[in-house]
Amino acid sequence: MAFSSSPCARLWTRLVLEPDTRGQGTWTIGANRIPFGPKAWEITFDVTTPAELVRDVHAELLDVYLEDRYSDRDRLFDDDTAPHTAYAPLFARGWSHEVRMVGTQTFRSPDGLGAVRHWFAPGGSGGSGDAAWTTWAGDGAKPHWRARFTRGAPATLVAAFTASLISTEPLHRAVKDVPLDFRHSLYMAAATAHQPTAVPPPAGPAPGRTR
Repeated sequence: MAFSSSPCARLWTRLVLEPDTRGQGTWTIGANRIPFGPKAWEITFDVTTPAELVRDVHAELLDVYLEDRYSDRDRLFDDDTAPHTAYAPLFARGWSHEVRMVGTQTFRSPDGLGAVRHWFAPGGSGGSGDAAWTTWAGDGAKPHWRARFTRGAPATLVAAFTASLISTEPLHRAVKDVPLDFRHSLYMAAATAHQPTAVPPPAGPAPGRTR
């Protein structure tokens, strides 16, 4: 297990692996209003979550932490970012939208490989504890990876996650590292000395791709 915390012990992140089971374990980010006090919010990622997604959330987390430290703001706990900031970009990428009376809205990628669910009703979490956002790739019943943001987690971190999720920046992957269900969506990208340029994928209904 790897563990680190901020100097004021209000913010921490840890990696817990299950050594006897390949691909099992979680990354967790948490925050406490009072040092070493009760948890205010938490974000968890399966260890199989693409590294780029975890990296981009941590990068945004550092920005928020530094902004709080050198200003009179406290966005770690009182973030005023509107929830639609996190899901509006999904519409621009052609994700579908389904709203249910239980207080959830679910966004699904055009290729059917990913989904983001938001519990917008106060106090509701649809059987997922205190989750406000969950996202996954693959079959929802047995996903390749899943990420979860509890209530109170800054919406700006959710927005950083969804922005990374729909990014069209080419990724470096060996075919053997890509789940079988996703391989039909692969396409090659031609790298240059300055900026990688993606070769357009075959014609199809999906604008962009899900990590």
